[in-house]
Amino acid sequence: MMNELELTGRARTHIVEMQQPPCVLHYEAVASFLAMRDAAAQEGLDLVARSSFRDFDTQMLIWNRKWQGERPLLDRQGKQIDRASLDDADVVDAILCWSAVPGGSRHHWGSDIDVIDAAAIPTGYNVELVPEEYVAEGIFAKLSAWLDVNMRSFGFFRPYRTDRGGVSPEPWHLSYAPVSVPALEALSLSTLRQVIEASSIAGKPFVLARLPEIYTRFLLSIDGPAS
Repeated sequence: MMNELELTGRARTHIVEMQQPPCVLHYEAVASFLAMRDAAAQEGLDLVARSSFRDFDTQMLIWNRKWQGERPLLDRQGKQIDRASLDDADVVDAILCWSAVPGGSRHHWGSDIDVIDAAAIPTGYNVELVPEEYVAEGIFAKLSAWLDVNMRSFGFFRPYRTDRGGVSPEPWHLSYAPVSVPALEALSLSTLRQVIEASSIAGKPFVLARLPEIYTRFLLSIDGPAS
């Protein structure tokens, strides 16, 4: 069981840094990820992690840059939104569609990865991690279909498979259930509040005012391993 520092991305004592392929995972997830990667390779797929473990400070940098307009804000369909057209409360919603509040990211646990098929990327193509890349005509359609059939046998599932009114669907986001299920149960609202109160997150008053809703809607409302 992870402690509070590990659950909220403020420690790295639970993760392993892999060199080939480059990936940072919870030590319990490494063998299953490599086994899944090997199985995918038998079908001509080069399954690699575009993003894996992310610590608290990195998540806060992403959040703060989006708040300040230094990174684009996207609506639920993945279309860019003009930051100037939103009030501060609406900016919180826009960020949460695609980026977790610091301390509440599943990437803190080392159990969750964003995956792509490196073998399918055309020369010069810039991967965006948008749903269109994973649908029938998308460049990662073959990977997505393979994951549909095979990921569960390696312990992985898609927590954001459907739109539940919180995080927008992310077909690239996989979670290793043996680690992430108990981690989510262990991360309490009070712990998350304490971490955010002590942080320098941009828009802190707006986040804290809505934290119970954020916790329920954006952390707890997921597609589980059996769904």
